[in-house]
Amino acid sequence: MFKRFVTSLAIPLTLGACATAPYPEIRAVQTTNATPYTRGIVSAADPRAAAAGVEMLRKGGSATDAAIAIMLSLTVVEPQSSGLGGGGFYVHTDPNGNLDTIDGREKAPAAATPNRFLKPDGEPMDFRTAVESGLSIGVPGSLRVAEEAMRKHGKLPWATVLEPAIRLARDGFQITPRLYSTLLESKSTAGRTPEGLALFYQADGTPKPIGTLVRNPALAETLQQIALHGADWLYTGQNAEDLARTIANDTPSDGKMTAADIESYKVADRPAVCGTYRAYRVCGMAPPSSGATTVLAILGELEPFDLAKLGPKSPTFWHLFAEAQRLAYADRERFLADPDFVPVPVKELTDHAYLLKRGALISPTSTMTDVEPGLPLPPPAGKGPAEHGTSHFVVVDKWGDAVSYTSTIESSFGSGDMFRGFYLNNELTDFSFVPQESCADRKGGGSEARMGDIADGKLEMAVGHDCRPVANRVEGGKRPRSSMSPTLVFSPDGKLLMAVGAAGGATIPVQTTRAIIGVIDFHLPVDQALALPMLFSPGGQVAIEPNTWLAGYVPELEALGHKDVKVRQLPLKANAALLTAQGWTGAGDPRSEGVAILQ
Repeated sequence: MFKRFVTSLAIPLTLGACATAPYPEIRAVQTTNATPYTRGIVSAADPRAAAAGVEMLRKGGSATDAAIAIMLSLTVVEPQSSGLGGGGFYVHTDPNGNLDTIDGREKAPAAATPNRFLKPDGEPMDFRTAVESGLSIGVPGSLRVAEEAMRKHGKLPWATVLEPAIRLARDGFQITPRLYSTLLESKSTAGRTPEGLALFYQADGTPKPIGTLVRNPALAETLQQIALHGADWLYTGQNAEDLARTIANDTPSDGKMTAADIESYKVADRPAVCGTYRAYRVCGMAPPSSGATTVLAILGELEPFDLAKLGPKSPTFWHLFAEAQRLAYADRERFLADPDFVPVPVKELTDHAYLLKRGALISPTSTMTDVEPGLPLPPPAGKGPAEHGTSHFVVVDKWGDAVSYTSTIESSFGSGDMFRGFYLNNELTDFSFVPQESCADRKGGGSEARMGDIADGKLEMAVGHDCRPVANRVEGGKRPRSSMSPTLVFSPDGKLLMAVGAAGGATIPVQTTRAIIGVIDFHLPVDQALALPMLFSPGGQVAIEPNTWLAGYVPELEALGHKDVKVRQLPLKANAALLTAQGWTGAGDPRSEGVAILQ
């Protein structure tokens, strides 16, 4: 079986190496392993977190043990992005392609109402006002994900998996250039509490310099107690009461958090969402993640086009990519929400025939004038920003089990509130700020995106008005929609080929799709697939990553009919592992501090 698999992979990967133009030199791991599962691999956004995962693999741990060690370590070394105060989506496969997913998305308190983010005059409140208050904080899910994942697929003792994170918090970690930059840009959030100021800022209010050793004894103690007592230490008893009080005291109105909200939190086992792309099986997370449906939509809409013949340097390819995004995001904004509250037509949205029909709307020589959702209209889309403080990591162990895991606290440093040494999320701002559309204008029905400042996580959708409540409105106990896209790709013979995902708010599904196309269509090694430039086009505007050769394609895209093409910064950070004829390879995004490490 393995011999056939290697042969099927070797041909396209070798051809790709000859057919593509040179790409920037970036960090990646290569191996001459002849057998794919004799050594595991880890790819994460921070080298210290990646090392924690490899440490678990070398101790005989599973991909799940390594993934949880990474998540916990990121709480310490990448506090701006993910950790105990947030949540995430975990996607697991065994060597036979049997999938298991865990939804650890945060929940709104039971008393939350659809008007949570409205001012007294009925208008949506300012994004930063919402973020930097208890209104934005959902019940964290990360630790419950860790507990459930290890119950199902862990091999090592619970306390062992926490050891690297405890060491990092107790003994200290150095401030990296990326963390320093985020501290500089996000002081109002990172330094919103005296605890955050003391950890990361100097007496004059400037961030501690790059290379400064930071110790977080409060977080070390928290992790030590969790190692001794399990997840219940945080979710029950006095700590649940204290956590709820911390959030409630910072919540000016509408549905304060209670200990009962925290004690009742449970993760959800969701069925994986899978589809095919050129005979490859692509699988990801079910709603409330919009990741799998959006990734599959873009791929399915592009399948009729010969992307390999066009190649990554073709303006026509990037035009097609932009148009497919517009179609996919129209459906995303209209249909995706928490399936426990709103019927989500996942089967219809990922149906192969439906996606081919959507793709038939795309012309290689012109842009679509109007983009509408492709199914009969449910509740309309709303208005709200997308998550930005996020981290993705992948692990494959020596037995062939793999995990693709995206963890987030939403914006950089979440809400800015801290509890026992870690930042609390602002995930509830992923809900629509507008609970229902005005009855004043019933003409429209479709959706068209207008990009605000994506770097600040703002992506609003202008829609037709029809009085009905929006699908992604706030409701008590509801999970907000997410862009997180932890993804696994299986080769035509059913074996795992690739584990991939990204961070960066609404750009996440597009980054993930771009990497998949880079590998399958352009036959690129995984490092070069992640290094491909970025084009983001969820609606009428097109954003192109600066300082790339793609930034020179503005005239060509305008000639094809795109009317609002801008070169602008985008929040990009992806990680992936790929099986080749020589064994597992991996890479971190060249735009980040991410790395891949072999066991």
